[in-house]
Amino acid sequence: MDWKTFLKKNKLEEGQLVKVTGEKQEQTGNIIPSSGKDKEILRLKLSSGYNIGIKISEKLKVEKLEGSKKVSKGKKTETKQKPDLPKIAILHTGGTIASRVDYRSGAVYSSFNPNDLLAMFPELMDIANFSSKLISNMWSDDLRFTHFEAIGKAVKKAYEDGAEGIILGMGTDNMAVASAAMAFVLEKCPIPVIFVGAQRSSDRGSSDAAMNLICAATFITKTDFAGVAICMHENTSDEKCVILPACKTRKLHSSRRDAFRTVNDIPIALVDYKSKKIEFLKKDYERKNKDKMIIKPKFEDKTGLLKIHINMFPEQFEFFTKGKYKGLVIEGTGLGHTPGHNPDGTLKIHEKFFPAIKKLIDSGCVVVMTTTTLFGRVHMHVYDKGTDLVALGVIPGQDMLPETAFVKLAWLLGNYKQKEVQGLIAKNLRGEISASIPYEEKFAEGIIPSAQ
Repeated sequence: MDWKTFLKKNKLEEGQLVKVTGEKQEQTGNIIPSSGKDKEILRLKLSSGYNIGIKISEKLKVEKLEGSKKVSKGKKTETKQKPDLPKIAILHTGGTIASRVDYRSGAVYSSFNPNDLLAMFPELMDIANFSSKLISNMWSDDLRFTHFEAIGKAVKKAYEDGAEGIILGMGTDNMAVASAAMAFVLEKCPIPVIFVGAQRSSDRGSSDAAMNLICAATFITKTDFAGVAICMHENTSDEKCVILPACKTRKLHSSRRDAFRTVNDIPIALVDYKSKKIEFLKKDYERKNKDKMIIKPKFEDKTGLLKIHINMFPEQFEFFTKGKYKGLVIEGTGLGHTPGHNPDGTLKIHEKFFPAIKKLIDSGCVVVMTTTTLFGRVHMHVYDKGTDLVALGVIPGQDMLPETAFVKLAWLLGNYKQKEVQGLIAKNLRGEISASIPYEEKFAEGIIPSAQ
């Protein structure tokens, strides 16, 4: 029996919440369509957000429950001006924070007008006077340098129109990279620009969207912070959000709500969701001011990022030479290494790596070394391999995250001459390089999220 016949026989419809009992299992969820090749499978979306399939048989029992879901785009709402409250602009780019589950397909989709966020989260209206603009509707893995230029110009326009703070809604997968890029684009930023995302779509019971947005708005209105930062859950509970530095943060888990962590740094502040109390962990942050906002939104497209791994080939470096790349960030091993030596005489191919890197540098490409370990910094004068790479012209990237170094290098190449870039890449401009890294006795506890 196919699923449509099964629904008709049991007087069910898509979106209906049901309890399904089979010979070996019992599941509760909303009915979603089955694909063409799975016509004899009844598919349910569970409250966790995951989809399951159950083989249809005569012995399968179904009980209707209260809780049908038919998701629509939501009602339009007009933002009411509240002159007594601060002005916050929501600049929206898509992602899970503006997503719902489409129970017709069982998939997550993002197609909201930014004003819909205010309809979904009316608490925001008690915090500030919001305006909103849809910059684009996309997943963050679709980001290109041109998008940072568009976002930068939108931020500047919102500031000039009177915004006292800005929330940038974005998909989480590349949100940390985007925050780093925007930290460089906004040469002078006299107001807070806070990136906010969500790991769970807005109509799930476990969604983090509302709390992240409300905490970001609270932080903007109740503090003197200026500059770019990220606001996400501090842990898996709904107690506090953490304000994270734009250039020292990475997404370290695919699905946990506390996926974002600082690397080689500490968070800026904590925001208590219930009490709205804010605790600053950093003292040396930029303050709000009345200065003119200055943006430098240009990036060099011919900038690459290459991860070092076992069994590499010199042609992987030659690609960037042939492609006439202007910059390359190497995500090296350990303290900042690549293949290049032939210690036991069996690695003749590795003897070709350093000449390939030298040829790339001689072509005018600025090459920067970071480390795949993320935590810690490169030290290229400990082992002879690192010393050899420095002699070739590779620039140590200190403790910059590889992706931060990548967007910084592309931004420098888009706005400065090559010799200036070589001097600026290893200089701390936006908090991307730490003067020193505090030793963590229990380094793995509370810094890196545990497996879920």
